[in-house]
Amino acid sequence: MTTYKDAGVDIDLANKSLDSAKKHIKSTFNKNTISDLGAFGGCYLFPKDEYSDPVLISSTDGVGTKLKIAFLTNRHDTIGQCLVNHCVNDILVLGAKPLFFLDYFAAGKLNSATFNDVIAGMSKACKENKCVLIAGETAEMPGFYNGEDYDLSGTVVGVANKQDMLSNRKIKKGDILIGLHSTGLHTNGYSLARKVLLNNYSIDDIINDFDKTLGEILLSIHKSYLHSILPILDMPWLHGLSHITGGGIIENTTRILPPGQQIKIDWKSWETPPIFDIIENLGSVPKDDMRRSFNMGIGMILVVDKTNINDAISSLKKSKENYTVIGEIV
Repeated sequence: MTTYKDAGVDIDLANKSLDSAKKHIKSTFNKNTISDLGAFGGCYLFPKDEYSDPVLISSTDGVGTKLKIAFLTNRHDTIGQCLVNHCVNDILVLGAKPLFFLDYFAAGKLNSATFNDVIAGMSKACKENKCVLIAGETAEMPGFYNGEDYDLSGTVVGVANKQDMLSNRKIKKGDILIGLHSTGLHTNGYSLARKVLLNNYSIDDIINDFDKTLGEILLSIHKSYLHSILPILDMPWLHGLSHITGGGIIENTTRILPPGQQIKIDWKSWETPPIFDIIENLGSVPKDDMRRSFNMGIGMILVVDKTNINDAISSLKKSKENYTVIGEIV
């Protein structure tokens, strides 16, 4: 007799793992959450009184090979935060506030402690971003993933009034670019970073200028810019936002420009975090490849009408956000 468990899928363990994570998940629920865990789908009561012409805006993403760093360090409480924050930033650039989040967790063999840490991290970030971790999928896939290695992805759903969407605003030549500082690599460029760094360091090595291990540096949490941008999101002088992920500053910001416009970046206007210099120097990585693979210390860019630059800066200071004026639209 051969059972599903003999084949490598332990349904009882999956149920117990979910039970242990319920306290984290339910801590994100709010008055609009009208389904419980275990339902076939998550149900959310739309706050229709708060929006006159609502548009639902969604985004799906993962954290790439940053997962490999979590495996090497056996630390899994930050990776879920990175996932949620990345997705929230992606819909923020369209003018959306997050409503709820769904996750997908798949492993070769489920480790309950690891799963609980990942869900705890996602739940923490959902609460910080004021969205509900409403549903998800947990899959045990023996023979597909190596041992207890896992993959992770998530989907966020948010909302904006149609007339307030940033895609409706007109970016024009002369607009100023304000860069909001990143906390590190965020969730992009890890394949290149691992190839260079792990050929020269152990994951537990203390890196000069940091007083942290390489693992701690590379697991720095992808920052959410929601609370810094919310106070100015509806301001007409905020003409655009660019989340700096794969493709870097140039490619991501070019995505939001009308035809015939370009960005002019003063690459010396901010101090590049040391981790990028280490990667560039150790790996002899070409400058163009660095700028296309990494955020280089800038995680979000605001496109602001030049006549309102002081208004933007004043708000960012109130939010205690680290920023630099890095260029303009030409």
